[in-house]
Amino acid sequence: MRVPVRHIAGHLVWSTQGSVWALYRLRPGPDAQGRLEETVQGTYVPAAVRDEQLAKITHLVRSLSGAPRLFGLCAQVDPGEIALQMIEGIEPADQPPGGGRHPWVENVEAALDLLDEQEMHRRTLWLAVPLQTETAGMQVSASLGAAWAEIAPALGLRPAPVARREVTAYREQATRVEAALAGGIAFRPARPAEIVWMIQHALHRGLAEPLLAEAESSDLYGGHLRDGVLCSPSYADLGQVRLQEGGIDAELDDVEDLKRAGGLTRSGRTAWWRLKAGSPLGRRWLQVETDAGVGYQAQLALAECPPAVGQDAADLFAQLELLDFPVDYTVDLTLVPAEKARDQVRRKKNELVDQADQYDARPTGMPASLTEAARDLGELDARLSRTSVEVEVQSVTVLTVWGPTAAICDARARALSSLLGGADYRAVRPAGLQEALFTLGLPGTVRPGVVREFTQHQISEDWALSGAFTTAEVGDPNGMFLGIDLDSGTTRPVMINVADAPKVDASASMGIVGDLGAGKSVLQKLIAEAVWARGGCAICIDRTPVREWAAFARTAAKGRVQIVDAARAEVSIDPLRMFTGPEGRHYALSYLTLQLGIGPMSTSGEVLHHAVEQAAAGPEPSMHRVLEVLQEMAAREAGKRQDAAATLAGLLRVVATNPLAAMVFDPSLPPVRLDASASTDMIVITTTGLKLPPKAAFDNPEILHQQPLEALIGRAVLYLIAAIARQAAFEDPGRFTAMVLDELYWLTSSAEGTALVHEILHDGRKHGAGLLGASHDAAELGPDRGLMAYRALARTADRERARRGLEFVGLDPGDPELLRLVTTGLSPVGQRGREGEFLLTCPRQNTGRVKVSIPRIERIATSITTTPGRRTPTAPAVPGAGQDDDARPKENV
Repeated sequence: MRVPVRHIAGHLVWSTQGSVWALYRLRPGPDAQGRLEETVQGTYVPAAVRDEQLAKITHLVRSLSGAPRLFGLCAQVDPGEIALQMIEGIEPADQPPGGGRHPWVENVEAALDLLDEQEMHRRTLWLAVPLQTETAGMQVSASLGAAWAEIAPALGLRPAPVARREVTAYREQATRVEAALAGGIAFRPARPAEIVWMIQHALHRGLAEPLLAEAESSDLYGGHLRDGVLCSPSYADLGQVRLQEGGIDAELDDVEDLKRAGGLTRSGRTAWWRLKAGSPLGRRWLQVETDAGVGYQAQLALAECPPAVGQDAADLFAQLELLDFPVDYTVDLTLVPAEKARDQVRRKKNELVDQADQYDARPTGMPASLTEAARDLGELDARLSRTSVEVEVQSVTVLTVWGPTAAICDARARALSSLLGGADYRAVRPAGLQEALFTLGLPGTVRPGVVREFTQHQISEDWALSGAFTTAEVGDPNGMFLGIDLDSGTTRPVMINVADAPKVDASASMGIVGDLGAGKSVLQKLIAEAVWARGGCAICIDRTPVREWAAFARTAAKGRVQIVDAARAEVSIDPLRMFTGPEGRHYALSYLTLQLGIGPMSTSGEVLHHAVEQAAAGPEPSMHRVLEVLQEMAAREAGKRQDAAATLAGLLRVVATNPLAAMVFDPSLPPVRLDASASTDMIVITTTGLKLPPKAAFDNPEILHQQPLEALIGRAVLYLIAAIARQAAFEDPGRFTAMVLDELYWLTSSAEGTALVHEILHDGRKHGAGLLGASHDAAELGPDRGLMAYRALARTADRERARRGLEFVGLDPGDPELLRLVTTGLSPVGQRGREGEFLLTCPRQNTGRVKVSIPRIERIATSITTTPGRRTPTAPAVPGAGQDDDARPKENV
């Protein structure tokens, strides 16, 4: 095969056919300076965002001219790339003292085992724009260069050089093209190694291909100006391949006696009728033999499009992502200005009038197709007349599938043809044109004339609806391996990195909404485990009676966990003893107003504030001292203040004598230490024994005040525990800390708790901390839930809650399809293997459907689920796990 590239200078390509092209990477990732990154679009986008994307693509198409070409290539992804992304940002020096492997290594190895031998790819978009010669001298130079490229290989000579002035002239033209493209979607000039990768990818389909990740950082294959001419390396080795249309596959054909079957033809094969092989008309694929092996490709040309398609179903190229095999597409565009297109429409109208006159003379009359054609031409004429910047897009679309064998390739081609046929698109696989269609997918080639019969005519806005310029991605560029993208037919890993969100000026907080058993706590545990394993810290408040977080922490973070049993009163959580300064007074006053149910601006509130200030100013501040100050005020004050002090002292005495409040008022207990040290990465505070009022009581103050004392104490103590955890999380901004709070309603049901959540969400990014909150209803996450950059929505059977959940993740709550997906399509009850499905939104505002994967790590898998009867008893016995509470060793500090 002859390589179509003669010279490469930056993103400019001189082809062997005399043309010069400028190649651009569309929707690229950030460059070395972090620039040129566009907001990544997810699979599910609001209508306003979809309209904005359509306007940008339409602008891009209208800004182009001539015959540009779009490539949508599926770059092969190696599991090693995922591993590198998982360890990105983790320094080897961060590993714990004492030697041994970094705790994150086990997670990386588990991801590699899961993704090994999976067919993975990522969609990449490339735009090639032909540059027109402006002077006769450059035209002659291009023609002579192309002619020389034809004979130079036979003579063993190098391609004709390109003069400096020619390179400069084409660079100026490329600059004008880039100015015209500005304002549309993000792009950057392609690198020489990426241009060569496009050729290598086309030749290695169905085989192990060179990785795009290597080409993105490579400086090879580029030409350099030397002595006034452009000198490029040789690209001849790229063409060391054999192309055979309808090549023989040993799995389909009887080729054992190939050498004895008769004389071989010059193509390397004998006559097909002398072998036990099918007719070449049925062998509609292209066999590509390289030094890496033999691959098979099938090229399908789009031969017919429906005359009218709804906007929701017009995204033809986006639907290709749903197939369980990758599909490349090449779209050769010819952009015709509105005036010229209208002239063509007028000629077609005149032809229809002549045909109508001819049919009038026949007894059968005029066929209905002529009326429909006249209506379509009239609509096309009206739309072309609407604006002078409108263009008609004449496109030739080639879809490519491949496989390691001809049978797999043929089956995929038939599946793709059936999919398109169901949407009223007709795709043909023409025999004899496979190599011509394949050539169209190489950068720098001129469109073969034989493919013009597949030209489709559309207005720019209609063509933009096809989704050829759009890509969908969910998650973050690196971080923990969370699971698999369910909106992709092939395996596409999803990663999130909450710990790095503050470094990119985004919130690290996450809200999870879903029904019971939908997988909320599993998702929280996976993220918390990844946070500590990657060098951060997790502080978890465990309210479950079975102490599920404590059991998980003992096995997942064995030896690096601290568990505090808040209901046992073995340590003190007195805020005046734990914190000095305004923080201690603030949390003490908030706790007491919540516990006693008084307003801060009332007489009782003023008296309580004075008592807290006086107790904090003493030599030994404590909550017990607040009670003593109130008793002293009741003895010496007069009037309303005396009555208020006496009442408060009496109520507080009732609370202080309750065993559940001993951890707050007992001055003999040692204060708890929640600072994450070098030996502690996960802190779990269990609150089993602390009761809460029912959820219905939170909406009615009268019912709330009538609750048992134990429930009111539990509510206030839980607030205080969350406040202390918040203070500990904000202690060291240099180390990321995740606060994990399940069933967040117990905190957001009070004004003090809502204020605390407000404070965490507003100030967490500055202090390197984030909140991982979960609830059954999005409204229970608090009024500031919109500040959560990470949002996950699991199965929600109730339609009203599902609507609030869709609004929370940024989607249309009135969309019936999305509502059906959330109520019945995510993790259907009773279907094994469907657990852990979520709609996930990340800081880049990309929403997609993912399936969370539990890593095959024994210390994680044995205790992460809470489904009764489904736990895996394969882990060895862990000291302290599953033992009686009284026999369990003390783990608190």
